[in-house]
Amino acid sequence: MTGKREFRRITQLKVEIDFGGGGRPVGRLAWRDRVVYFEYDPGFLSSRLEISPFRLKLFPGLVEGPTGVFERLPGVFNDSLPDGWGRLLMDRKLRDVGIQPGQLTPLDRLAWVGSHGMGALVYKPEHHALAAADGGAIDLDRLAEESQRVLDDSPKAVLDELLRVGGPPHGARPKALVGLSSDHAGLIHGVDALPEAHEHWIVKFRAVGDPLDIGAIEHAYAEMAKTAEVDMPPTILFPATKGPGYFGIKRFDRLGNRRVHMHTASGLLNVDHTLPSMGYATLLKLTRSLTRDQAAVEQMFTRMAFNVFAHNRDDHTKNHSFLMSETGVWSVSPAYDVTFSAGPGGEHALDIGGEGRRPGMANILDVADEVGVPRGRAEEIVDRVRAAVDRWPEFAAFTGVSNAMTTEIDKQLNGARKLARTPRPAPAPEAVLKTAAKPSVGRQPK
Repeated sequence: MTGKREFRRITQLKVEIDFGGGGRPVGRLAWRDRVVYFEYDPGFLSSRLEISPFRLKLFPGLVEGPTGVFERLPGVFNDSLPDGWGRLLMDRKLRDVGIQPGQLTPLDRLAWVGSHGMGALVYKPEHHALAAADGGAIDLDRLAEESQRVLDDSPKAVLDELLRVGGPPHGARPKALVGLSSDHAGLIHGVDALPEAHEHWIVKFRAVGDPLDIGAIEHAYAEMAKTAEVDMPPTILFPATKGPGYFGIKRFDRLGNRRVHMHTASGLLNVDHTLPSMGYATLLKLTRSLTRDQAAVEQMFTRMAFNVFAHNRDDHTKNHSFLMSETGVWSVSPAYDVTFSAGPGGEHALDIGGEGRRPGMANILDVADEVGVPRGRAEEIVDRVRAAVDRWPEFAAFTGVSNAMTTEIDKQLNGARKLARTPRPAPAPEAVLKTAAKPSVGRQPK
């Protein structure tokens, strides 16, 4: 164990929003008698920027955090906190320096996030960093090995670099925030601002129980989703010494080094993503109310249909997000965490027309009717999704998914059928890799 640190609880935090040109005061958070209070900065009230338009409207005066969820923290700020892997890392390191995680308030955790979180919100003052900053090169194989040691609860796990690159994101699988050079030749630590000719990416590693080719599976799903016209960020497969590779996805909360305000459906409505609290009809109505854009509603409808037919049942409210521009305009974020998953208890986290275990076309069309997607348009979307999902073996072959996993997933998606291994198409000349350091760039099968 490293030396113990003196720990003093933070009882007040300043909240700023930083789109890349410096922070602008948003308001103050306070912790008192196990209740979180928030008050907007008077100057921000005149900005008309609704950072959380449903549960934290632009009103003067103190507001109490929600009861029964997020430890009383308003959802927009809870979105800044890591969960799953990120929280596991933070708690392991806290114990390592002699601090019990139970001592922390939500404000303390936000103070450790500070300016390093996802999205555009920043919290001051920051706690001293749990791990020193490092902008050097990254070895993905070593990070993957150390991640497994953490998941195995090994006392030999080296936490510092994992914390430096993997603390803020949501989700259960180990992750690293990296900077990828424009020529795809090198990776560096990517939590903070990056040097020129680098972009912000997230790399995922295996979790407990994941197959060796989980990265290839998620990459194949990303390409399949793009074919179904689900809006996906760019994705790639980074080379690995074991297995076909590590899945990488470009961050959509960063445009160069500029930041984008991001808000999950969970945070927008103050609902616990671990509980079955809503369905897709509510999500699509939320989309319409927030964006006032029929195309955005149809995009979210497309994702629902894809999740149904592609058997992605881990489709909870933290896996659907929205982005706000600097002028306050909201849009649907690109999709993420799109892969084969059984879901809680074998059901979709969000019900489809009241059905979670065996949703069918009737349930999908019920949602379309409820949210105003015309029947003809809904059927067109479903046909496109089903055509893409039927080609699963092609996408799996292209990204290097094993024969066993290709067949197992195909049985769930398309029923029992005899599969011939589809030859992997040759990549286009621009995708040919000249050095082993470069990741393989995914292209759709033709």
